[in-house]
Amino acid sequence: MAVKPRRPLTPGQRFRVDDPYDDLTASKPEKSLLRRIKKHAGRNNSGKITMRHRGGGNKKFYRLIDFKRIKDNVPAKVVSIEYDPFRNARIALLHYADGEKSYIIAPLKIKVGDEVMSGPEAEIRPGCALPMKNIPVGTTIHNVELNPGKGGQMGRSAGSVIVLVAKEGNFGIIKLPSGEQRMVNINCRASIGQVGNPDAKNVILGKAGRMRHLGRRPMNRGTSMNPCDHPHGGGEGRAGVGRKRPVSKWGKPAQGALTRHNRKGSSKFILARRPK
Repeated sequence: MAVKPRRPLTPGQRFRVDDPYDDLTASKPEKSLLRRIKKHAGRNNSGKITMRHRGGGNKKFYRLIDFKRIKDNVPAKVVSIEYDPFRNARIALLHYADGEKSYIIAPLKIKVGDEVMSGPEAEIRPGCALPMKNIPVGTTIHNVELNPGKGGQMGRSAGSVIVLVAKEGNFGIIKLPSGEQRMVNINCRASIGQVGNPDAKNVILGKAGRMRHLGRRPMNRGTSMNPCDHPHGGGEGRAGVGRKRPVSKWGKPAQGALTRHNRKGSSKFILARRPK
């Protein structure tokens, strides 16, 4: 799949780069795997906005994705490659031999008609899921678990690829797309291959209206506010941040500053941080 620049017939199309969706094979989702999700517009149960700049957007159903892949030794056939409004990766509909249906994140180069399977005895090919102890070193993986049985949490966005670098004792060493290297329990499961739709990063919406369709409301710069509204606010004319380090609306370090707690328990599993 390759992105498609639009002809500049209108101001909104001048810089627009579209996803042609030519890799999709079905236009309607599997109804049994759909769930309604109520919109909250960034508000908590008290009605207070806890996540700003959220609201509106098109109506959409959530697709139930099988991140755990614990249906072992039952072959499944890929029936369709579909669009998911909640993620930039594609999803694949599987029909298992026993009649069950499920969605998985579609890896790169998977096609309709391919057969996938999960479990320690599964083959090393895109779409299959295995414990890390059964995966050869150097294999590209995605949808990696942090804790055995919890379900995949890492490497789920479009184009993501994780490499199994080594195995030491009860741990496997993986290299994440950010460059970080960390240890993961060798019993954690991972799916083989790279996540599909790698050109998602090249899509350019082109106009503010398309951002509103995604449920994202306009954002203001802190430097354009008053001092009572943001630490960057105030000053005569168009002023800069006005302090040594930029901060958020509540004074927390922002714009690339590291905010991870120094004594977080999982830090001992991180062997090499991502390059700054």
